[in-house]
Amino acid sequence: MKITQKIIPMAFVLSLFAGSDAMADIKIGITISATGSGAAIGVPAKNTVALLPPTFAGQNVQYIVLDDASDATRAVSNARKLISVEHVDVLIGSSIGPTTFPLVDIAAETKTPLIVMNPATGLVEPMDEKRKWVFKILPHDTVLAKGIADHMAKNGVKTVAFIGFNDAFGENWYAAAEKTLGERGIKIIAKESYTRNDTSVSGQVLKIVAAKPDAVWVGASGTPAVLPQKALKERGYKGQIYHTSGVASMDFIRVGGKFVEGAILPAGPIIAASELPDDNPIKKLALDYIQRYEALNKIPFAAFGPHLVDSVRLISDATPEALKIAKPGTPEFRAALRDGLENVKAVVLINGILSMSPTNHSGYDDRARVMVRVENGAFKLLR
Repeated sequence: MKITQKIIPMAFVLSLFAGSDAMADIKIGITISATGSGAAIGVPAKNTVALLPPTFAGQNVQYIVLDDASDATRAVSNARKLISVEHVDVLIGSSIGPTTFPLVDIAAETKTPLIVMNPATGLVEPMDEKRKWVFKILPHDTVLAKGIADHMAKNGVKTVAFIGFNDAFGENWYAAAEKTLGERGIKIIAKESYTRNDTSVSGQVLKIVAAKPDAVWVGASGTPAVLPQKALKERGYKGQIYHTSGVASMDFIRVGGKFVEGAILPAGPIIAASELPDDNPIKKLALDYIQRYEALNKIPFAAFGPHLVDSVRLISDATPEALKIAKPGTPEFRAALRDGLENVKAVVLINGILSMSPTNHSGYDDRARVMVRVENGAFKLLR
C-alpha cells in the first residue's frame, strides 16, 4: 500500500492507493474533524485510515480524507470538493453534529450516498427523499440514551438535571433524555447549557445543585465534558453523574482524573471488548481493531475510530451488487450503491449487528450498546 499525503490550505488530503499509482477503481471521500473542537472524535478516525482495506469486491479502493476543522462551512466545502472534483462514489462524515447535518442536503442534491458517524436520530428520520441518501453507522442517540434511563430507573432516580452543549449535539441528547426519561416517569427538573470552549460552568452548576436532582446527565462530548463533572464534584454534589457515548475515550479519563471516577455512560461494545463474553460475535472484531490501532499509533484506542472501519465494511458489503449494475465513477453506480446499502442484512460490525431497510437507515438494536463506569482510571463494564 502506497500512502501519498498532500497538504492544502486549511485541510489535509491523505490518499491511500493499493498496489500502484493508478487511479483507484472505487473512491471514498471522508471529511472528519481532525482539528478544532471535535478533534477528540475526529483524530481517532484519522488515525484509523491506514487500517482500512486497500481492496474489496475485487476492486482497488482510494480513500481521500479532508479535515473540516470542526467547522460547518469547511465541512460543506470539503463535501463539494470530494464530490465535484474528486468524483467520489460515496461520502463518509463528519465527526460532530454541526459538521454532519449540512452534508445531508449535499448528498441528496448530488445523489451521492452518505454514511454519517454521528448518533443523531434526525440525520435519518423521518425518512424522506432527502434522507434516503443518508445512512448512519451509529445507533440512534435514543438507543444509547435508553441505557442511561434504564440504569436510572433501576437505581431509584426520580429527578434529573441536564447540562449539555448549546449546539445540535447537546439539543439532540436533551431530546433523547426527555423521551427516554419521560417513558420511565423520571422528571427533568433543571436544564443548563454551555459552549464547547467555555472554561467555567460555575453559574450553571450552582443552579443544578440548588435544584437537588437525584442524578445529573451531561450532554457533552470529549474532554469539554469534564468541566461540569469537575464543577459538580467540587461543589460537593453526591448524586450519580451520567455522560453520553461522546466521552468514550481515555482522553476524558486523562483530563478528568479523580473527578470523573464513578461516571457512567453508554458506549459501543468495543469500549469493554475484553470483558465481552467469548461467544459475542463483536468481540473478535473489536479486539483485532484495538490491537492493530495501538500497534500502529502507539496510543490507546478511542471508541470513535471504529466508526470509520464499520462505514467501509458497510460499503464493501453493498459493492458487489452495485458492480453488477454499473462501474464506479458513474451516477448509476452511486445509485446502485445506495440501494445496496439500504438492503444489507445482519452485518456484524464493531459497533453492533446492523440490518438496513428502506424505512430504517440505522438498524441497530440494544446489542450496539454497553453501559460502563469509570473505575480506577479505566472503563469497566456494568453487569
